[in-house]
Amino acid sequence: MDKKDIIQKLKNGEMKLYEVDKYSSSTEQAIDIRREFIEETTNTKLNTISNYTLDMESASKKNIENPIGTIQIPIGVAGPLRINGEYTENKDFYVPLATSEGALVASVNRGCSTITEAGGVNARVIDDKMTRAPVIKAKSGVQAIEIKKWFEDNFQKLKKIAESTTNHGKLLKIDPMLVVGNYIYPRFVYSTGDSMGMNMVTIATEKVLELLLNETDAQLIALSGNACVDKKPSSINLVEGRGKTVIADIIIPEEIVKNKLKTTAEAIVEVNTAKNLIGSAISGSMGFNAHFANMIGAIFLATGQDIAHVVEGSLGITTAEDRDGDLYFSVTMPDLPIATIGGGTSLKTANESLEILGVAGSGNVKKFAEIVIATVLAGELSLMGALAAGHLARAHKELGRA
Repeated sequence: MDKKDIIQKLKNGEMKLYEVDKYSSSTEQAIDIRREFIEETTNTKLNTISNYTLDMESASKKNIENPIGTIQIPIGVAGPLRINGEYTENKDFYVPLATSEGALVASVNRGCSTITEAGGVNARVIDDKMTRAPVIKAKSGVQAIEIKKWFEDNFQKLKKIAESTTNHGKLLKIDPMLVVGNYIYPRFVYSTGDSMGMNMVTIATEKVLELLLNETDAQLIALSGNACVDKKPSSINLVEGRGKTVIADIIIPEEIVKNKLKTTAEAIVEVNTAKNLIGSAISGSMGFNAHFANMIGAIFLATGQDIAHVVEGSLGITTAEDRDGDLYFSVTMPDLPIATIGGGTSLKTANESLEILGVAGSGNVKKFAEIVIATVLAGELSLMGALAAGHLARAHKELGRA
């Protein structure tokens, strides 16, 4: 069957897009056919989407379905950014940021310059875990409590079963186990190494639940019951943490605050209190910060992370103190799901960005976490300085609309 025949069958509804691969001689031909079908159906020309260097044969096996090409997002670098971390070891980094928002890279770059002149930002990984929480149905509230106790009594056996499915994952605990009427939400907590680990913990949890269903008359309603909580803002992740829980802080001398940020520690502290703390509280926000999501999104796009996890990475708290004119500034991120292996990190562009940071491959995820939190602090510091100095609108007028 030639290309024209396949496109005609697609138009007639005699073939589905996912079936094109079966009748194509190569992945590239299948991509071309789907793209031409979309062009003809929607009366568009996809000249730019069709122009790419990624290995789409590899990507179509593990990263994308029904591919028609790729998109391109501008990528810039901010730095040097000096990080005094347990894994970053007082080194300078140039951070790749993929974004279409004018002024973002410039703002982060100003934060990097301020941090580096002040001697570097301290960064630490507090905790490291990934979660999966199924929802299980019992016949009554009494039986739900019995099933909760079953998990507690059989933890060592369940741990062994879960870890039999992976070479890297470890089941750390099942906690909390929430009971609502006759429904139980056990939150399985794993360590997952350098992988972000969602697939890993899902497979391991499913294996554990086979034993539950064999030994009790409980009913599995869904493998994910939303108490995980994956790709949604949540109080439990803010408190318990998910992915990497990280913190970064710095003391910036008064003179550097004045010369680099064009403001004072006192002004930044008041903006932080009124905006990030009170403003967030009165609006019911779970992100007590100015714009964590900006830096998280740009780094995630550049390095092949799951972009939907930006919603979790945007959770966190910014604090600021005036210490006799010097500025103490910190950011805390309890929920940062990242990886240096697997998923989108295997795409060549993403891998090159990870190489820029020196974190590609196994053994580097905590170093990467320190870089991410330090970059977030740089962007947060710069924006808070701009707000305190009254420069935000001017910066976007000059850079965002140039």
